Amino acid sequence: MQLEISTARSLIDDESFFRGVSPAIQALNAMVEQFAGTSIPILLVGESGTGKEVYAHAIHRLSGGEPGTFKKIACSGVESPQFLHALSGFSEPNIHQPVRTLFLDEIEELSPDCQKFLLNSIPNGEFQGDDGSMRARLISVTTHELERAVTEGKFRRELYFRLNGACLKLPPLRERSEDISLLLDYFLARHADELKKSAPSPNKETIELLLSYHWPGNIRELENTARKMVALGDTGLAVSDLRVARMAPAPGIESGRGSSLKMASRAASRQTERELILQALQRTKWNRKRAARELQISYKSLLYKLKQIEALGTTRDK
Repeated sequence: MQLEISTARSLIDDESFFRGVSPAIQALNAMVEQFAGTSIPILLVGESGTGKEVYAHAIHRLSGGEPGTFKKIACSGVESPQFLHALSGFSEPNIHQPVRTLFLDEIEELSPDCQKFLLNSIPNGEFQGDDGSMRARLISVTTHELERAVTEGKFRRELYFRLNGACLKLPPLRERSEDISLLLDYFLARHADELKKSAPSPNKETIELLLSYHWPGNIRELENTARKMVALGDTGLAVSDLRVARMAPAPGIESGRGSSLKMASRAASRQTERELILQALQRTKWNRKRAARELQISYKSLLYKLKQIEALGTTRDK
């Protein structure tokens, strides 16, 4: 059994998330293949943009499930009656249907009452019939470690252990830098085809920036960057926001010897100026001439200030 990669272009069925040569992604894909053929409840843990829902669908497909038998419940803000109604469908016999999957998104946000209902519905960690046959596969996802919520009394300990039959942690992009160039080439080719443009070739400086960037938005952020490169036709301009975002914020005001009101005022002023420039650039989609007009400064002054910000970030990176 191999991890199938669909070529369909959609948020929940995106082959890019499975791509990579890094040990982290290879190990994850191998575990997905092993656990997909079982009825073990799976807990997916990962940051935003790492592909938790994509992997949930992959597990569903490998388990023999079909698109119409995958049900997603957003746990944040779900009311008890709604939750009970959704669970009731998975408690019914499943004789004529293929494998069904209940996908619980943001499981850490589930209310105490809903946690109780879910716990009573899966006495063995699975939706099972009287004959012991599995009625539904259970996949839960979270962006946080649930152990802390358990320790703080916000999440039922017994429910945590029943959901955590197998915990699969999706690595953030910054921990699989070996895959960045591969993914970038894939996204550039795909969006060049979609936009009917030529795929640009990033220079060495741009590649180095991409490899050193921390990617808080993970793969989705990398894809957005590649799309911007194709649309603008200028890879350097497309990553200008990454250069600025990589800069650490101005250091906080330190107390004690060496600090003064004048120094604090200057630091606050520089930070405010930096934030205003970033906001203007984001509003104008990084059109620097328009941003300069909004900021009521000359285009030359804006370029000078951007160079100051970049120089400060380069100094900090050393």
